[in-house]
This record gives sequence, structure tokens and C-alpha cells, in this order.
Amino acid sequence: MKSAGVILAILLGIAPDILATPADTASAPRPVVHAVRTTQPITIDGELSEQVWRTAPPWTTFVQLDPNEGETPTEKTEVRIAYDDAALYLGARMFDSAPDSILALLGRRDAYCTCDYFILFLDPYFDRRSGFYFALDAAGTYYDGVLTNDEWSDESWDGVWEGKVGRDAEGWTAEMRIPFSQLRFQETNTWGINFERSIARKHEEIYLVFTPKDGSGFVSRFADLKGIEQITPPSRVEALPYVTAKAEYTRSDGGDPFNDGKEYTPGLGADLKIGIGTNLTLDATVNPDFGQVEVDPAVVNLSDVETFFTEKRPFFIEGATIFSFGQGGARSYWGFNWSSPDLFYSRRIGRAPQGSVPDADYARLPAGTRIIGAGKLSGQFGDNWSVGTIQAVTAREYAELSSNGVTSRAEVEPLTYYGVLRGQKQFGGGMQGLGLLGTYTARMFNDERLRDELNRDALTGGIDGWIFLDADKDWVISGSVMGSHVRGTPTRMLELQTNSQHYFQRPDADHLSVDSTATSLTGYATRVWLNKQKGNVFFNSAFGAVHPSFETNDIGYLRRTDVINMHAGGGYKWVVPTSWYRRADIIAALFRSYDYGGNITWEGLFSVGSIQFPNYIYLEIDGAYNPQTVNTTRTRGGPLTLNPPGYQVDFRFDTDNRQVLVANFYGGIYQSDWTRGFFGGTQLEWKPSTNIYLRFGPELEINREYSQWIGAWEDPSATHTYGSRYVFGKMDQTILSANIRINWTFTPKLSLQVYLQPLISTGDFTEFKELARPRSYDFFVYGTGESTIEYQEGEYTVDPDGPGPAPAFSFSDPDYHLVSLRGNAVLRWEYLPGSVLYLVWTQSRAESNQNAQFQVDRSLRDLMDTHPDNIFMIKLTYWWSL
Repeated sequence: MKSAGVILAILLGIAPDILATPADTASAPRPVVHAVRTTQPITIDGELSEQVWRTAPPWTTFVQLDPNEGETPTEKTEVRIAYDDAALYLGARMFDSAPDSILALLGRRDAYCTCDYFILFLDPYFDRRSGFYFALDAAGTYYDGVLTNDEWSDESWDGVWEGKVGRDAEGWTAEMRIPFSQLRFQETNTWGINFERSIARKHEEIYLVFTPKDGSGFVSRFADLKGIEQITPPSRVEALPYVTAKAEYTRSDGGDPFNDGKEYTPGLGADLKIGIGTNLTLDATVNPDFGQVEVDPAVVNLSDVETFFTEKRPFFIEGATIFSFGQGGARSYWGFNWSSPDLFYSRRIGRAPQGSVPDADYARLPAGTRIIGAGKLSGQFGDNWSVGTIQAVTAREYAELSSNGVTSRAEVEPLTYYGVLRGQKQFGGGMQGLGLLGTYTARMFNDERLRDELNRDALTGGIDGWIFLDADKDWVISGSVMGSHVRGTPTRMLELQTNSQHYFQRPDADHLSVDSTATSLTGYATRVWLNKQKGNVFFNSAFGAVHPSFETNDIGYLRRTDVINMHAGGGYKWVVPTSWYRRADIIAALFRSYDYGGNITWEGLFSVGSIQFPNYIYLEIDGAYNPQTVNTTRTRGGPLTLNPPGYQVDFRFDTDNRQVLVANFYGGIYQSDWTRGFFGGTQLEWKPSTNIYLRFGPELEINREYSQWIGAWEDPSATHTYGSRYVFGKMDQTILSANIRINWTFTPKLSLQVYLQPLISTGDFTEFKELARPRSYDFFVYGTGESTIEYQEGEYTVDPDGPGPAPAFSFSDPDYHLVSLRGNAVLRWEYLPGSVLYLVWTQSRAESNQNAQFQVDRSLRDLMDTHPDNIFMIKLTYWWSL
């Protein structure tokens, strides 16, 4: 065990002689909760009428975290734990001196609200770092999820369990039945356990054991649950078959042979879950369907960086925390202009086909690549080993083409295998951890054309871990080292070297060069953090680097390479309430980024302060100053430019979330000689009744970019910029959008959820110009001097030097006006535990033109006049357990 810690110390550059072991106080006696075996059946009805709830010893000792840390709760709580061979049971009575004031709001599952609730936390692995939680609020809404990294939670996991609540003159009650088949646990008679109760009208949170406001760690503080003995849980085999029927009504121009405006598609598939022992779970899926998933928001992306969308598909989000990499041990990971590479980004599996489409009059492509099958194994085994693996195969996909009435098809996505392997082990009671993550992607091509467009295969891997430097777990070092190796044809590797993540072709980058004969690319990335995370004074610093040749986008997510980044910061927090604040903190940090050529690409000073007043109103203000730095990406593979100095100021203001109407306001500005921006918005939450929740979040963004990218044109006479002209324009951009949610919950098992996102965006381009010289922010404006610029029929024609030798060139008018509406409505009915019926309606509509005037009324008329695409779906799942 000690040798493993020494290995980790060497990997992270730490002297082995400072390795810590847990303090003697870590082994001090903990509170002990006793579970009793029940021999009589328990009916989950919230009434606590069974004999076991009268005879089992209650746990009654709780302590406040809020509003008065460490004090005795204002209301009494009793909790009892029972079990049989099949399940764990909880019976909790929450006494209340004013039962008519209990705040009970019925919502959809896992949609936390400011209301009275009770949470059961379990650490059945007894590893003091991970676990599960199960909760009921006073209206009977279900909440559940997993616990990771000692104090993080993830609500994506949905277990199949039962819970009911009751109300009476003494307060309210909660009753739960949690099948052992839903838990993963080691063969031990001791688990970790904790309870939390919220009394919303008092903003009171009480715990069996809690984390002090100036402390860290949560699961590691749990009490011991004893008494669960000689259980013989049933075999864990679950199947979730589904059937779907989908009707799509989309726009058609009338001549498209592949789209007559309507399409009807049936579907059939299944998910399978098999328990391997009590601590490992095998998940498999055949032809998965994700039709009930919320739509992605519309975005306007004029940058060279791919938009990141969060995963929403149930198969991938459940248990996803086991595949998180590089952020273990510490509680916070600041990043100033640092975009941490992801070795595994699950949305790569099943994404839209990536291959080019041959020219044709009409073409139809699949919206996504079909997942033939996927499997996932996760859990713990042995001495604190966490493991996880995903294996998936996606289908070969084709585009259907029509030219001159003749139909054909072309491969646009090859048959592809994706593999992910994760392992992590902790030592010394969580004082040290060491893990690895590896991925492999392999493609089987039928069409030789695609070999020049996609990597043949890709291998990535990394080692991560953490070390606490003192026995109290005050200081911690965490970090990771990653490597990548991708292979493909010389044409593909050339495209990879020159794409927006790498830009090897930069003419003034002496540390980079393009190899047109390369058939592979190999690189590395690393990041190390040092955190002080307990006490009123805290500290956070990091150093990271992404080598120019690093590449993970086959199954990961990578924004930028050629980055060396660092920061050092800290702050102070006030956690003891006074007459004018409940809590407050202030943070300051210095940060800087380089490229591998030694150019400073970003730096600055950042500070933020926040305060929560006694009336629970919250205010936060931050600001940053950025001095002049070098920009390596503005010319998108061209020479360096400069970023003039600038500053930003942002704010956030939140009202008391106990109220029927809750308002959150935010905004900010950024000012410099190269860009000026403003954003502002609000989020209004209204609860007109105990089972209806509305959220309206409008946002306005105004940007003035003085050097928005237009394009590059080769011209040997442009010797001042290495034989190419790098063209920009001034852009006045306005974006108005809103996120609208309506949740109407009829019962804890039946709910209607509606999501809408309208968006209006305009971009008005003027003052076209070219970069005057490298490593500057100087431009030649077209139409001045001897240069000319003319506009005709939606196209600009530029002659850079008039009668001179430079050839003229043209580009399309970049002005745009976009209106969009996306949304869906989902009726969800859990008609049996784990078995769900979905009725889904998804609508999207969008229209664009080159009228760059921002007019809300006209835009809304355009939106309403646009023919929508409608998708209607019914999905029925049936949960079967052996």
C-alpha cells in the first residue's frame, strides 16, 4: 500500500517522504446506527404502522448545519432502519410544531425544490468516498443519485425503489424500501450512513453528521450502519425492453424523393442489467432509443471551436461518474482559460455521420449513427478498486443520393468500435488514489474516400491520482498525465495537423511544422493542482500543458492544443453569521497561458466576492483585467496577432428561493480595443401551486467584434503576411434568447414537462479589412488608400491595391438574421416501478436571411410564419426483474 503511494508521488513530482497517513482522529469512534431485521412484511404507504417501526431503536440525535451551525435542531426527528433478505427499509418521522406550515411542493423526479425533504445517504461499499442517496420531499417527490469523490453528487442514476410520505397533526413521515438489487456493496456487516432533513420555511438543514462550512469531506464523515447480517439478496437481473412508434412531419420542397413531408418509424430494443456478485453491474443495450431526451439548445457559433453539448442519453449518463478523469481528491478545480481535454466524451458514440456527401440534387443523411449494441461494466471489487468499461459498436451509415432522377447511396460513416476502460484504487483510507483511463477507436472502411477524412484508429490513455499532504486532509495535490496516438492516411493526418485544434501551418510558429508524409500523430497533456480546502483561508493553484500533437476527438473532446497554462489563487470565507451577512467570501487569482513557442497568449488578474444577507438575498460581483497578449488563433492558421488590454465586470443577484416568485439577475461587460460585449438576463421561477413550476429565463447579448474572421486568400504579393491576406470585419451582433420550462406534476409518478427555447440573432458586418503585419493589431481597411471594395447581389469584391498587381477576390455577404424555436413536451407515467410510458412531442423551426437589422416583432412574425418540423413519439418500457 505504501509503495503504491510512493509511485503516485513520483508520477506527480512529490517527495515520497511527505506522504501522509490518516490522523488518529480519523479512527475515533463514530456514531453507530443499528438496523434490525424484520420478519413481517412492510407495506410502503407512509403510515409507519408496522410493528418494526414501534420496536426498532430510533435515531434522534441531529445537529444543525444551517442556519446555526452546530446547534440543536428546532424540531425533533426520529429515524429507524430495518431490513430483510430483499431490501433495506427506512421509517422517518419529522415532528413539526406547525404542521400547517410544512412546505410540500410536488415536482418531477430529481427536480430539487426549496421544500421540506428527508434524505438517506448510504456508503454500502464502506470506502468512505462513494455511495448512494435516496430522498422524498413532503409531497412525495422522488430524488436519488450517487455520491463520488467524498463530497460530489450526481443525480443521473435512477434506481427502482419505493417511497411514500404521510401527513398528520404531529408533522410528516417518510417510508422507503430500497431493494438490495439496486445497491452495490462489499461483503461487510458495516456500511456508512447519514441522514439529512430540510425545514424549508426556516432554511434549516440538519444532519446526523455534517461537513462544517469551513471543512471538506462528506462521505468520509458518515456514521456506521451496523446490524445487516446474513442476508441473501436475490440475483440482480433486470431487463427493460421497449417499443416505440414515431411520426415525423418535416418541411419538404416537393421535389425531394426522400422527403414527402412525413415518415413513420417503429422501434424495438432493450436494456439489460446483470449483477455480478453484489458489487459489479453489467449494463447492455441493443438498438437503444433516446427519443424522450430533451433537445439540445440552439447556438450561434462563429468561432473555430466546436460547441460542447452535455450528455442527456440515459444509457450513458447513468454511472458516468466512474469514468470521470483527472479530478479526484480535491473538492474544487479552478481553470482560468484552461480547457481540460476529455479522454472520453460519450456524445461521440452515435453522433451524426462525419463523412463528406458527394454532390447530388438531393441527399438524405441519418440524424445520428445507429448504435448496434453497447455494454457497460462498472462497480468495485477487491481492496477499494473502482472499475468501469464501455464497449460499443456503431453501424455503417449511408447517405441516399438523387441526381437527375437516378438514386444511389454513399457511405458517410464506417462501422466503428469504441472501447473505454477505467480503473481507480484508493489507499490509506482515501489519503491517496491512483487511476487509469484508456480508450480505443477503430474504423472499418468500405469506401476508400472516407480513409482521407477520418482517422483509421485512435488510442488514448492516462494516469490520474491524488495525495493528501497532511493527516487532516487540508492540503491535497491531484493531477493527471495523458497521451494520444492516432493513425490514418497522409491526407487525413495533413488535415488533422492543420485543423482548428492544432494549426501546425502557422507561418511564424518556429516550434511547429507540417509533415505531409505523416501517417500518425502522437502527443501528451498533463495537469497538476495544489489545493488547500479546509479552514477560512483556502488556496488553489494549477499547472497544465497540452502538447501541439495531442488529439482525443475520436472519442474525447478537445478544444485547443499548444497550450501551457497556470494560475495561483486563494481567498477567505466568513461562515459564522452576523447581523448583516449569513456568509461571505472573497477570491483573487493570477493566471497566464503560453504556447509552446513561449508566447504569452492570455494573462490577467481575477477577483470575485460574494455575500448572502440575513434575508437570504445573494450578491456576487467579479472582475478581471487582461494586459496585452499574443493571439495564436485569430487568423485561423495564419500569423500571430495581438490582443489589446481589456477588462470585464460581472454580477449575479438572487432573491430568497423560499418565495413563490424567485428572481435571479445576472449580467456583465467586457471592454477592450478588439471587442466590446454586454450580456444580461434573468431567471424567474414561479410556483403558482404546489404541483406547477414555471421558469422563464430571457437573456440579451450584444457584441461588437472589431476583428471577426471572414477568411484567408492566398496572394504572393501579400509579402507582409506570408503570402496570404487575412480578412476580418467589424461585427455588431445581437442575440436574444430565452429558456422556458413548465413542469406540471400530477402525482409523483405522472408528470408533464415542457421546454422551449426561442432565439433571435443578427450580425451586421462592416469595415472589412486585412491584417497589416504579423504580431500586431493593425489592419488595412478596404476602401481606403488605393484599395477598393464593391458590393453587388450579395457579394463583396475587394481589390487590395487598386491598380497594383494584387488580384481581386470576392466573398459572400456575411450579414445574417437567424430566428429559431426548439422545444419538446414529455408526458411521463411510471405505471409500475421502473416501467414508464412516454408521450413526446418535439418541434423545431428556423429561418435565416441576410437582413441584419434587429427587430423583435419582425423576427417573431418570421418565426411564426416558418413551417415547423414536428416529431410525435410514443415509447413504452417494461421493467422486469429476476
